[in-house]
Amino acid sequence: MKLETYLLRSLFAACLLVCGCIMASMVFTPGPVQLAGSGDGAQLGVMLAAPGACMLPPDGVVCPRQES
Repeated sequence: MKLETYLLRSLFAACLLVCGCIMASMVFTPGPVQLAGSGDGAQLGVMLAAPGACMLPPDGVVCPRQES
């Protein structure tokens, strides 16, 4: 019984430590975080990342046409 209590207390302490580190990093981040698709040239990055043709999935569902 003593070992289980020790393991549970150490697990609780480890969880508190991890949560504290996460909260501290959210509060003390030096500046605004820039998302990947929210800057100048983001549209170009999205266009380059998208495939040119729609690939058919194995179940045979046809991809919708996108108007240019």
